[in-house]
Amino acid sequence: MNFLSHYYFDRLTADPSVVMGTVLPDLVKNASKESNLYPQKNEFLFLGNPDEEGLLKGWKRHLAVDLYFHSSDFFLEKTTALKLLIKPIVENTVVRPSFLAHIGLELLLDHLLIEHNLVQVNQFYDNLSAVNPASLADFLEHCGLKDQSRFHQFLTGFISSKYLLSYQKLDNISYALNRICMRLWPETLNEEQLQQLTFALGTFKETLEKDFMEIFHEIERSLVK
Repeated sequence: MNFLSHYYFDRLTADPSVVMGTVLPDLVKNASKESNLYPQKNEFLFLGNPDEEGLLKGWKRHLAVDLYFHSSDFFLEKTTALKLLIKPIVENTVVRPSFLAHIGLELLLDHLLIEHNLVQVNQFYDNLSAVNPASLADFLEHCGLKDQSRFHQFLTGFISSKYLLSYQKLDNISYALNRICMRLWPETLNEEQLQQLTFALGTFKETLEKDFMEIFHEIERSLVK
């Protein structure tokens, strides 16, 4: 799941450290794809500092949500359907339609949460801004993150840009997908293909919108256990 979908499960929490923790694994990976952190394997390192405990709680919630989501029938069914729509668009490119369908589904879920007023994007960013920077630095140090300056630079830009607000429009989602592809493949989608992708996402959204909350309810029930 993407940032706002993860936030959905802790949108009502009063602890900004938990909110940060729910998206921290993806923030770390976006800042440095070489970073592999496993705080859940050494939980004792974070005990005694409520902020670090909140970050760890959110981190573990992130892992649990992604594990359920990626192994769900919903994920398999929806990515298969979206892949069929995307495949003709990228047929003569090196872009893998299965990859685009995976990320496209996740961004569309964020888009629908915004559109249905189920998450408040500015509130999400307010939570991230409210996290104690010293506690976050201590948490990352205990995790063994070597280059914290790189991470904090990325985080500052992520918060100040409020990029997730752009997910309100489908054509911005197509643009975001193309940017992600640029990190993996030298060949990107041209303007016509981007327009076709936006149309495909719109077509798929009409179906997804009917039952997209089912996966959120399923995951919520699993997290109670």
